[in-house]
Amino acid sequence: MKTAIVFGSSGLVGQQLVQQLIQNNTYQKIKLFVRKNPNLVNSKIEIIETKFDNFDLLSSKIKGDDCFFCIGTTKKNTPDKSEYKQIELDLPKKIANLAKQNDIQSFIFVSSGYANSKSSGDYLRFKGLVEEELISLKFNVLGILRPSFLLGNRKEKRIGEKIGIIIFQILSPLMMGPLKRMKPIHVKLVANAMINIAQSDFKQTIFESNEIVKLNQN
Repeated sequence: MKTAIVFGSSGLVGQQLVQQLIQNNTYQKIKLFVRKNPNLVNSKIEIIETKFDNFDLLSSKIKGDDCFFCIGTTKKNTPDKSEYKQIELDLPKKIANLAKQNDIQSFIFVSSGYANSKSSGDYLRFKGLVEEELISLKFNVLGILRPSFLLGNRKEKRIGEKIGIIIFQILSPLMMGPLKRMKPIHVKLVANAMINIAQSDFKQTIFESNEIVKLNQN
């Protein structure tokens, strides 16, 4: 029986991930690191409230088998550049290093399609830099997922993204070859793929959106 460690359990991917972990008999405990108690009651769940400012305390709590990281933000929600960088770049790198120090066996990270450390945009550049850091840490199992537009029930309304998803859904049948990774993907498939990777010994590290879909077909 394993212990799962989850960062980002309140987001679209994180919520679905937690529900699937609860239903998965491989995991006897699920540690949720949160800023605010979600009042989620389940015998498997352990809530660890943190402001992510005391990493010595965090380190003592990051003990388990599989670490799932799906914290993310937007520039609309986090307009301060320094805070945005802290959430998108500094925090995942710090958590990954603590997980490695504590002998966590697998680290599963939700990145983004077209992540690239050389990108001119902060979002894709930060994701790319985190990916490079994760690869350098040499976890026994590393999964970097690069989903396209995410389908699911969002708490917040993102009008621009919603319009983009509708357009891509219409165009989806035409997306062949390299364009396959641009097809919208449901959050349930992403969460399930995260768990599948953690429980397998894939040689592959980075999974594009269309490859995430294939992981659900095995």
